[in-house]
Amino acid sequence: MKAIELSQPRLNAFRAATIATPEPQRGEVLIRQRAASLNFVDVAVASGNYPGPSFPLIPVADGAGEIVALGEGVTRFVVGDRVVAHAKPRWIGGRPRPYEMTQMRGISLPGSLAEYVALPANSVVPVPAHLSFEAASTLPIAGTTAWNAIRAADVGPGSVVVLLGTGGVSIFTLQLAKAAGATVIITSSSDEKLERAKALGADHLINYRATPDWDGKVLELTGGLGADLVVETGGTATFARAVNATAPGGTLFTIGFVTGAEATVNLLPIIIKALKVVGNNTGSVSDLRDAARAIGAAGIEPVVDKVFSQNEAAEAYTHMAAGGLHFGKLVFGLEW
Repeated sequence: MKAIELSQPRLNAFRAATIATPEPQRGEVLIRQRAASLNFVDVAVASGNYPGPSFPLIPVADGAGEIVALGEGVTRFVVGDRVVAHAKPRWIGGRPRPYEMTQMRGISLPGSLAEYVALPANSVVPVPAHLSFEAASTLPIAGTTAWNAIRAADVGPGSVVVLLGTGGVSIFTLQLAKAAGATVIITSSSDEKLERAKALGADHLINYRATPDWDGKVLELTGGLGADLVVETGGTATFARAVNATAPGGTLFTIGFVTGAEATVNLLPIIIKALKVVGNNTGSVSDLRDAARAIGAAGIEPVVDKVFSQNEAAEAYTHMAAGGLHFGKLVFGLEW
């Protein structure tokens, strides 16, 4: 089969390759991969900023496609089913164990930039009927993370949600929060992106370059209370403000470190406000299944900013690594 390999940890070290087509073993399905989507972790691997990978490797954790063959004992699927593959196929459900967390597509397991992949049948999830392969490929990491954020804070009608930036997780959370009846406040340095977020239902827009004390603006908008959920993607530069913007008893859902992974924070507000600080490393196959069902039931259309071919891997990675250029997700349409 044809594939794209990352030969070393560099953003331009992609090469076309021809390798053996995998055979589905007992309990596995063989998927012809039709689309893949980029995440920050993929860029970290290609930049040498993620521990553990051995090169060369087939990159990109997230992907979607159609089942073309079944291994012995597989009865849940039939040939032709459209499925999305979980990025961590060993983590089926519940609290993660170390070996379940370390086995990840695009790092220790073959990723999505290949014609075919063989995966355990219990690690793939049906694609919501209204989604294209390109849209479905965005669900495993971004969609699941957003769904877990909504669940962690028990978001519903009347809840207030604050989102930092307009990347894939933030936009998914915006869509899910609005489907749940919440009020959404979103920040960006781009007025154009803020207007696009408004078109998706965002209630309040904050340009954090024009308003550096965006946490104060959140408090103003909420009558001094703060938000029930803040999805923290920035890290070092934003964490303390995110704590300030969270309401008493609220949830600070921390998933990113765009500005750095170390933060100095005053513990007193966390203690006094009884905040729930939740770290997240995507979620299990069960979480992905729930996210896909919710997205299907609500008719949510994932926001795809740009589609690349597999031969444009270096361009796609460079685009994401630049930061702030995209709104929603960057996707590969796979045509071999």
